[in-house]
Amino acid sequence: MEPVVIVLVVVVVLVVAAAVAAVSAYNGFVRSRNAIQESWRQVDVELQRRHDLVPALVDVVRAAAGHEQKTLTAVTELRNQATALAGGPGADRAAVEDQLTGAVHQLLATVEQYPDLKANQNFADLQRQLAEAEDRIAAGRRYYNANVRVYNTRIDAIPTNLVAQAGKFEKATYFEVTDPAVRRAPKVGLGDAAGASAEAPAVEAPVAATEDAPATEDAPAIEPAAASEVAAPRSPSDVEEFPSYQAGEQPGKPGEPGRDTLR
Repeated sequence: MEPVVIVLVVVVVLVVAAAVAAVSAYNGFVRSRNAIQESWRQVDVELQRRHDLVPALVDVVRAAAGHEQKTLTAVTELRNQATALAGGPGADRAAVEDQLTGAVHQLLATVEQYPDLKANQNFADLQRQLAEAEDRIAAGRRYYNANVRVYNTRIDAIPTNLVAQAGKFEKATYFEVTDPAVRRAPKVGLGDAAGASAEAPAVEAPVAATEDAPATEDAPAIEPAAASEVAAPRSPSDVEEFPSYQAGEQPGKPGEPGRDTLR
């Protein structure tokens, strides 16, 4: 075989291999982009579910604790902002959703002041559904961000970055918060019942008099007890008897009356 023919064959093989690699890389970008879109739809569904639960939660709390108006207003406003930003992911929506999460948690914390509200069945159901929604949002967010990381890495890596530029694939947005100030739960007023309390001054215990420290009016001298008082045995009638309990009857058992059950 002539050298020219060999060169042509090699060139054709290289061109075909490059074309196959380019097509494979392009299809990989398409698959990754579709995976990101699908994983985002799962997150968006859970976010919308939480948006639907928040108004019902606000109504239940308002009926039992109407004076917590500042807290309820903050939750409602953040919910409306999150609903207005519904759609694709973005830094603005991620920030609002994180603030809404903190505000909802702050609202649930106020319930500790109202035992009747904690015992409300409607509130218990809403609290359970919100907890489940939060768990699914967190799981969906991790899955979505993992897909984004793979996709963005391929855009930056060589040689797939050439295909990304040719196919005009742009980086996807992570659904997370990078501002530390936004990560903190918003400071929401909890009413007069949760106002700041003054710190109690420290109280120093009086020091007993010793040989080196004479007695004072604040710390009177303590006379040594008589030997009969120290060594006097206690009669059986003086010994305090504690009640005994059978298995399953211990006070404070979870679920028994007299002990709060965490929800």
